[in-house]
Amino acid sequence: MSSAMYPKVCDEFIQFRREFGPVSLFDTRIFLTGPKVGEEFEVTLEKGKVLHITTLAVSETRTDTGEREVFFELNGQLRSFLVKDKAVTTEIKSNPKALKGVKGSVGAPMPGTVIEVRVQEGDKIEKGQPLIVLSAMKMEMIVQSPVAGTVKKIFAAKDMKLEGDDLVMDIEVD
Repeated sequence: MSSAMYPKVCDEFIQFRREFGPVSLFDTRIFLTGPKVGEEFEVTLEKGKVLHITTLAVSETRTDTGEREVFFELNGQLRSFLVKDKAVTTEIKSNPKALKGVKGSVGAPMPGTVIEVRVQEGDKIEKGQPLIVLSAMKMEMIVQSPVAGTVKKIFAAKDMKLEGDDLVMDIEVD
């Protein structure tokens, strides 16, 4: 059913499971943020099979590919592996916000990723015409034009991450 209803999401999930295994066995906080240095936690694989893990240290230096070495104990044995440091690739980016009260200033109704831009600068558009398609939380939303007019400037692009009220485009009202 998942494949039929959400083919792209299902394919990504299956690929993720092949690469990383059954991560559902981890506590949610451990999975999302990783363990803190000195933290002990357990992972129950099945009845009678429990992994005791203690995070010991994280290297200060990064490799050329932006990875740090993480040292930990797994059932009392010292281990280490390389983890991608997401802080290296994170860029803080702020998009302009739509102007409240200006009819031709179209903002994103919710945070999400732009999947498709359906108009081009200079296009004549009608009220209610689809402008862009946003994806958020495995749902797609079509942002429609609030007014009839001409597309003056498009700020959104495919695969762009948007926050709520980020300026999508300016429309010159007819």
